[in-house]
Amino acid sequence: MKMTTFELDNLQPRAEAASADAYLKRIANAVVLVLPFFLWGTNMVIMEDVMAKTGSMFVAFARLIPGGFGIIAFASLRGKKFPSGVTAWLPIALFGLINSTLFQVFCVEGLTRTIAGIGSVIIDSQPLTVAVMAAMFYGEVLGPKSITALISGIFGLILIEVPPLKMQELLHSLLHSFGILKASPPLHSTGKWSLWDSGEWWMLLAAQCMAVGTIMMRWVSRFADPIMVIGWHMVLGSIPVLALSIWRQDPAVSGHLQDLNLGDWAELVYISVFGSALATGLFFYNATKGSLTELSVLTLLTPVFATIFGYLLRNEVITKIELVGSVITLVSICFVKVEKPKPTEPQNFNIRYDSLPVEATP
Repeated sequence: MKMTTFELDNLQPRAEAASADAYLKRIANAVVLVLPFFLWGTNMVIMEDVMAKTGSMFVAFARLIPGGFGIIAFASLRGKKFPSGVTAWLPIALFGLINSTLFQVFCVEGLTRTIAGIGSVIIDSQPLTVAVMAAMFYGEVLGPKSITALISGIFGLILIEVPPLKMQELLHSLLHSFGILKASPPLHSTGKWSLWDSGEWWMLLAAQCMAVGTIMMRWVSRFADPIMVIGWHMVLGSIPVLALSIWRQDPAVSGHLQDLNLGDWAELVYISVFGSALATGLFFYNATKGSLTELSVLTLLTPVFATIFGYLLRNEVITKIELVGSVITLVSICFVKVEKPKPTEPQNFNIRYDSLPVEATP
């Protein structure tokens, strides 16, 4: 059956419209993927600014409770069901403890001791952990290139986290233990270096919590709606954080909220709504689809945004060795690639040997 001239004339505009819609859809998908990391990067810089006035734990609380209730309200409006039963609430509570409470506490403790750019690099090293855990729990396969990238990524993190004088001391001790150096020369170190005084160490702990949370998301989503899970894990996780804020007598909970100006309140709103609720919701929405490792690789954009805005807004700079370590870590993350295991064809072991094709015989 031949098409009429009228039908042919209308076919091309329809095809062009479909092509335009597909192009816009690809752009929208790209924005959804990238937006969480832009929000997290700028959020780190803003947190640094407002923590001095409110206290670090209060900022962590502000990142959780309002955003959590906002996500729950959004899910309710969309008709999502509330979690029900111990089998749902227990995984959500565990998820909240790791991915909300511990992550936020470690993050703000680290941010009080280091700058946003370096902190973001370390937190976003979590794809290295995700790759290993995804291979362990979800059967995603790590090839030789990925294993090499993991090792180099760890080396990059060492360059970032260990102070140069301490690194020199460790190197001399190592060479001395192998007999390469007869004696370890005295180093002019300025006092003892404590791991717990290192902001980079706290950020590394936060990264591990985020990695575990990324892996847990698929499991927890089996027991409740993913959007509800995200909202409730933030609400439940905020309770211990608020208790810590009160125990430490943060300025914001000890009668100094009136000291905040309009700009401070605007920063708190940005931290809670955009840097927490929207960013977290988009990230874990994406985590329920596709490869966990490939999604986590996009987190390398966060330190880029954090470094740019940290320099523009706070004149923050990083040292040469930190820059080298950051580049090594981020490049390593790019090469962490996983593959789904190939399904093996079931074999019929009852088949006669002489019926096999010639090339299959030894």
